Amino acid sequence: MSEVPPDPPPDARRSRAPVVLAALCAVLVVTLAVTVPIVVQQVRAESERQSAAAANLDDVVVFEGLRNDHTEADVDYPMSPPAGGPHDPVWLDCGVYDAPVRDENAVHDLEHGSVWITYDPGLDGDDVATLAAALPDNGIMSPYDDLPSPVVVTVWGRQLDLSDADDPRLGLFLAGFADGHTAPEPFASCAGGTTEAGGATTTTV
Repeated sequence: MSEVPPDPPPDARRSRAPVVLAALCAVLVVTLAVTVPIVVQQVRAESERQSAAAANLDDVVVFEGLRNDHTEADVDYPMSPPAGGPHDPVWLDCGVYDAPVRDENAVHDLEHGSVWITYDPGLDGDDVATLAAALPDNGIMSPYDDLPSPVVVTVWGRQLDLSDADDPRLGLFLAGFADGHTAPEPFASCAGGTTEAGGATTTTV
């Protein structure tokens, strides 16, 4: 008959306890390191999905009966930024501008069916880069003082205030209006215009 091995002495059992506890802690840390990022990513993705699903263009403001005659004088537009009206004979060249541009030149771009993205001058640089990446080829972008919201996107006769650079309605607005169909001269290009208006110059972001 084989002998039953004696129980380890109490001191041996106590010496193994920290090792077991450390191993359990290590397993817990690894588990959290793997699962927490996955959960956070899933929550973020669901939030973005719900935000995109709820996005619509109900808040687009429509301006009808806008004049499109040329003038070299300064114009007192009834909306800010302007969404149309009398404008300078010279339009602004397509691109991203590093300072506010002259309204009268930008409105000529709108007449050509261009998109104008304006943003608060204090907007974060990464957000500015996000907007620049979304700008269509036939579009202009510039900072604008005293905006009613952090970002405003405009085409001729249509305008939408956006909450930030990641507002999903920007994509919806561009999909609906960037083709220039609301403009008096749709499908005309903003290329070849002046690159200096109001002291601003084109820049890359």
